[in-house]
Amino acid sequence: MKEKQIDIWLVGNTGFRNPARISDGFKLYAQSPFVGQLIGGKNDVAFTKYLSENGIINNKQGKDTTGSHARKWRLMFERNGLVYPDVRRIGCTQEELGPIGQITPFGYRFLQADTYPAEQECFLRAMSVEQIPTTTDNGKLFSPLRWILAVMLELEKRTGSSEITRTEFALWGHTTDPTYDLQYVVDNILDLRRRRAAASSKRVFDRNEMNERSKRYSKNKGNFFDYADMNMRYLRITGVVQRKGRGLIIAPTKHVVAEKMAKATIGSKSLFDAKTILANGAPLPSDDLATAKELLASVERMAKDQSVYYDISDLDVDDTAAVNIARYRVEEALQLTNEIAYADKQRDQWREIAEYMRLIERGGGVSREEDEDSRIEVPKDELPAYLEWILWRAELAIDHMITEPNEVRGFKIDSDFLPVSTAGGGRGDLYCEYQDFMLVTEVSMSTSSRQEAMEGEPVRRHVSDAIDSSNCPVYGLFVAIKIDTNTAETFRHGIWYDKRDNKRRLDIVPLTLAQFREHFVAMFESKNASPEKLRDLIRECAIRRDALDGPEWKLYIERTVQNRAHLVREGRLKEGNFDNLIVLPGMTVDHPLLGTGQVLLAEVVYRDKGNSFATIPFAGQLPDEIRILPDGIRLEHADKGLMDVVAYQVAFGDKLWYMKREDLLSAARLYY
Repeated sequence: MKEKQIDIWLVGNTGFRNPARISDGFKLYAQSPFVGQLIGGKNDVAFTKYLSENGIINNKQGKDTTGSHARKWRLMFERNGLVYPDVRRIGCTQEELGPIGQITPFGYRFLQADTYPAEQECFLRAMSVEQIPTTTDNGKLFSPLRWILAVMLELEKRTGSSEITRTEFALWGHTTDPTYDLQYVVDNILDLRRRRAAASSKRVFDRNEMNERSKRYSKNKGNFFDYADMNMRYLRITGVVQRKGRGLIIAPTKHVVAEKMAKATIGSKSLFDAKTILANGAPLPSDDLATAKELLASVERMAKDQSVYYDISDLDVDDTAAVNIARYRVEEALQLTNEIAYADKQRDQWREIAEYMRLIERGGGVSREEDEDSRIEVPKDELPAYLEWILWRAELAIDHMITEPNEVRGFKIDSDFLPVSTAGGGRGDLYCEYQDFMLVTEVSMSTSSRQEAMEGEPVRRHVSDAIDSSNCPVYGLFVAIKIDTNTAETFRHGIWYDKRDNKRRLDIVPLTLAQFREHFVAMFESKNASPEKLRDLIRECAIRRDALDGPEWKLYIERTVQNRAHLVREGRLKEGNFDNLIVLPGMTVDHPLLGTGQVLLAEVVYRDKGNSFATIPFAGQLPDEIRILPDGIRLEHADKGLMDVVAYQVAFGDKLWYMKREDLLSAARLYY
């Protein structure tokens, strides 16, 4: 087959690369005053501002003054059949379809999708419609999803695997369509695969192949790989294909669907017909009872092969809707089981986790392995989601939690365990419960002074709420690329009043992602990772917070992280042992003979007042006029000067004991 000039088809939009964002944006649109009002550029600027104000996009002031964001969102709503498009341009009357910009019947169905699998099914219906023009025959339409499935199934027929690599997709996937002979396309993919396997430098090989292919492409040759990433991301959101390396493979639970949807021929319907089908919801194989039962039987076999428990005994297997609900249940049980297996693997993937952290610190991008298929990637427009995701993976790697992996995270993941979105409001990002403590982790990509305004209140509230529901100590960890000093100062005080106006002092330590990574890597390099080491890092960082101001505390945290990482690597760090421990107000004391007690008072000597004695309340936060000096031993009164602590009064049950500082530190274990 002799090729003509080639082109690249687009499932999505080059200015809208993440289809997972469509759901939140469309839900906002549906409840806005802009429904049906984005016509001919009217209200585009206002809708862009509305999207930004509601956190859907980050439109920095002055960046988009033309409303281009609104046009991209409207195009994606139309492309997926959620709103009626303008069909007058294709020679049809608008009344035949519906009012421009109004929500379609399928759009209302999309709004009712309350789970990620339900959203995936909606995207599957939309992408099954043949609405994209072929690259070589004007006027003919096809479905890129159906075409790629046909290619992958032919690859599976010949090789035993449906996998198509990123390089193969970039050069022979989205540059072809049903006007090509399927066998010809697969022949070229397999030829490319054989030659690439024999190449000494994969990077050089890929560049040369792209240069050769671009001779028949009139646009920027960088589009081959750039658009491939976007197109594969859109195809993956259907749930029928999933990630394999940086390429694609047919999802095992959706193989029957793939077989029934694959199509290597051009569509016969008009573009208006396609828009009508989109607006009303395209049919799927699972809408047929016999096919629905076949799909259910397929996933049940997988569940039984993996010894996965599920219960569908309450459902009528002679009703199509009930059969599909049953299949969703079995697929969910399989996904949860697979997530547990995924969690168990994380301890062996700590190097990859650390590399993801480095990429996030750099603002996203791709790692630099020689083999393109071995590289990892953090999309620049998904940094917040990937930051939550990689902290989740890190805490799974540290292990020993009693919380189920899916209960730790507040964000959605896809079938590849990659993040779909960030955690919703109203709860923390990550909750890890261990045998004798709980860790609440919050993350933020914010680095400016706005960081404190955005995170200070919700982080403290989430930690306080966790205290209400936990029977063990709760620690807070805040991780960001950069810690603003105002944020550190807020967490240094760590004060929160509950609904009954009870004052709480919270343990929340802010770490940069680089600091967290340093300690994380040290634990795994020493082959001695444990949640207790992370807890003790938080406790030691919190120990001197009352003796320091915000900037000083940030420096102390940095020194503490570096010191503990060094000791961990050398195997000289014992859990619960702090050489620089100081006695803080309200500390708990575990004594081998006296039991568990609490520090109540400090007996002090005023050095600037003739060595006069006094007692200072030490059960809670110190009075505003008194502070602990950085040496951790002396106190200072704003008016009365320096004080030396002589002894501490400690309550053990109904008995009071006076203990010197050195006796406390040598004979008892103190914690906060």
